Amino acid sequence: MSIKVGVLMDPIQNINYKKDSTLAMLWAAQDRGWDISYLEQSDLYLTEGQARAQTRAIKVFRDPQRWFEFGDQADFPLEDFDVILMRKDPPFNNEFIYTTYLLENAERKGTLVVNRCRSLRDCNEKVFATEFPDCCPATLVSKNNSHILFFLETHKDIILKPLDGMGGNSVFRVKENDPNLQVILEVLTRHGEETIMAQKYLPEICEGDKRIIMICGKPAPYCLARIPPTGQTRANLAAGGKGLAQKLSDRDHWIAKQVGSALVEKGLMFVGLDIIGNHLTEINVTSPTGIRELEDQAGLNLGKELIDAIAKKLNKKIE
Repeated sequence: MSIKVGVLMDPIQNINYKKDSTLAMLWAAQDRGWDISYLEQSDLYLTEGQARAQTRAIKVFRDPQRWFEFGDQADFPLEDFDVILMRKDPPFNNEFIYTTYLLENAERKGTLVVNRCRSLRDCNEKVFATEFPDCCPATLVSKNNSHILFFLETHKDIILKPLDGMGGNSVFRVKENDPNLQVILEVLTRHGEETIMAQKYLPEICEGDKRIIMICGKPAPYCLARIPPTGQTRANLAAGGKGLAQKLSDRDHWIAKQVGSALVEKGLMFVGLDIIGNHLTEINVTSPTGIRELEDQAGLNLGKELIDAIAKKLNKKIE
């Protein structure tokens, strides 16, 4: 009997064919002969205690002009899926949380959700990294201006960012006596109403913000160093950074080892660690990207590795 896999994502017609990691996962699932159904957040609903979805069968192609084709529509319980790939991009807002509630309804009934719903809620991508203080730069999480100003006075040159952003959105580098500091704090904290993160600025960002892909707690042998455009601080690909495959350093391996067992314990099968220099800055658990660039530059096939790991986990559950 074929494995039934659902993929919950942003509109597939709007993805970047050359870079989309979810597409690589779907190719690998289809190559295994798995039946794939496509759904978006608006397709989910819950009735009489059962989470359901209006779905569309989908086929995917390695063709930049035609990378998907929808098939028949259906409406059935989420628990009928063997596995659901939760690949909805942030922002991590109430709607994202509500989606995890519905997926968790199926999870309780035996469906494997990648990544685990509770961990998607619990492991904020910025704050989760602070659970490994030996890996991180000096970091502050606060909405109190006096705390942030003291942190700036201590470290002289810092990064400020929201806790729910992605792709480098609303990330600011601030130095002492910056004339824009007060307005930056007003915008980020919404006049002291929202908590943000401050981190010591790491000049190694000029050499790249490294993305390490973790599958079942183990790192890929190459990371993707995202090099910021000249004169800029943000290295995110979405903000214009350039991706370059690099072998992991000894320090990269050490950080991955510190974090790996916690990822396995929390059911986080597919994760992206962000590292600047020798420091862990974020742990991306929602919809990490970067595997297509590593496929092109380093010959890796991380989409297949993930699907193989899922298949192994499903086989153990059957046994």
